[in-house]
Amino acid sequence: MADPRFFNNHGPFKLSVLAEQIGAELSGDDFEVLDVAALDVAGAGELSFFDNVKYKAQFEATKAAVVICHPDAAEFAPAGVSLLLSKSPYKSYALAAQAFYPQTHVAGIHESVIIGEGAQIADTACIEAGAIIGPNVVIGEHCYIGANAVISHAIIGAHVRIYRGVCIGQDGFGFAPDPSGFVKVPQLGRVVIEDHVEIGANTTIDRGAGPDTVIGQGTWIDNLVQIGHNVKIGKGCVIVSQVGISGSTVLEDYVMIGGQGGLAGHLHIGMGAKIAAQSGVMRDIPAGEEHMGSPSMPIKQYMRQVAALKRLITPKKKA
Repeated sequence: MADPRFFNNHGPFKLSVLAEQIGAELSGDDFEVLDVAALDVAGAGELSFFDNVKYKAQFEATKAAVVICHPDAAEFAPAGVSLLLSKSPYKSYALAAQAFYPQTHVAGIHESVIIGEGAQIADTACIEAGAIIGPNVVIGEHCYIGANAVISHAIIGAHVRIYRGVCIGQDGFGFAPDPSGFVKVPQLGRVVIEDHVEIGANTTIDRGAGPDTVIGQGTWIDNLVQIGHNVKIGKGCVIVSQVGISGSTVLEDYVMIGGQGGLAGHLHIGMGAKIAAQSGVMRDIPAGEEHMGSPSMPIKQYMRQVAALKRLITPKKKA
């Protein structure tokens, strides 16, 4: 159960009504459900979900009043538990949790926000305390800008969520080497963020050196990610925390990068490619390939190398 000091519960909801909202089919009694909770702590009047075989024992022992699960998992439900059957249980749970705890931000700009001359901010945007919006920045409809975010040299679309401490539009890391000392290259591009992008806390996105840095529609970026100048990220990408993407690298649509992945500069990552956590990517990756390791390589190749190395270092048993 969520702490009422921080979260406002909009329930209860009749199960039949909730089922329609989340795309599920009710199996069992219809009644009002009061809240959402995890399988192992849910109790009377509470809703939970089961979507991972690791938690099968918790599902079989749950005291929840109702559980969202796949139809194939219904046989594991305890007696007396109502079910909301869904082919995508986690998505259905997300929709149910949104119904109980809608994440709404009231439009408005906190009095402590600093706004540069010529900035264009939609009336429906919400900007929290301590944020700094640079001159001529554009912020679209229904955007949320968290506390202490700093944004400059940026054009931001609609329904973008930028969380606390994010820095967007600062100088890219560009210089010309010289024996007498490095020579700064002026960073003359922008950051263009398309609609429905999410950017996690303390992430940094450098503006382009000439070409723009671009974040495509519907991309989700976790906390503590570094995106270098001139990077182009397609739509629907997922970039997990502590990833670093060096300058001028291109990610096509629907690329996924696990935590602490590192990408060298001037690479091309094909559509739908997946990069495992802590991978070091130094070469282009074709569309649809799955890579891991440092230097990264196709997962099957990496696993064969790991198996071969294990055989080399494992002592042979004495006859």
